[in-house]
Amino acid sequence: MKKILVCILFILGLLPAESKAQKIAVKSNLLYDATTTMNLGLEVALARKWTLDIPVNYNPWKFDDTRMKHWGIQPELRYWFCESFNRTFIGLHAHYVDFNVGGLPDWPLISENMQNMRYQGQLYGGGVSIGHSWILKKRWSIEASLGLGYARIIYEKYPCATCGTKLKDTSKNYVGPTKASVSLIYVIK
Repeated sequence: MKKILVCILFILGLLPAESKAQKIAVKSNLLYDATTTMNLGLEVALARKWTLDIPVNYNPWKFDDTRMKHWGIQPELRYWFCESFNRTFIGLHAHYVDFNVGGLPDWPLISENMQNMRYQGQLYGGGVSIGHSWILKKRWSIEASLGLGYARIIYEKYPCATCGTKLKDTSKNYVGPTKASVSLIYVIK
């Protein structure tokens, strides 16, 4: 939890101190909410067509043999084709995650390894994204985005979700989807 707070304070320190007519939005990714992951994003207008989005997520839960513990941050610099917080944007994001996951349910797209093993480690990397925001009311909007990129994953592998005997230390390079969001947004003026 201390790491999350330090990252947020660092990124907020990079933002301009003067905020004349600057828009700020608070958001929650509904896809994270569906996985019981607490999340909160802050997006700040830097210029008419530029924003900085700083989402943070945290999941401390363990359900029976299912473990989805993680925390992550994924700051993104966005260019809006119309104006900040309105319509289509492209983004450049970075990401960092600490994780301890395993024993996941037998659902489509969940590998047998993720069902039967536990993985603990970190990942970091970056990517590009595209998204669109739909204004619902004066201060409310909904946004969807998808991103592709790279992640370096450094992890330990364990034989089951609750076992403590490490099988191996390893790392992996990943290229593919790195971001998916459907966010509910409240704009603070």
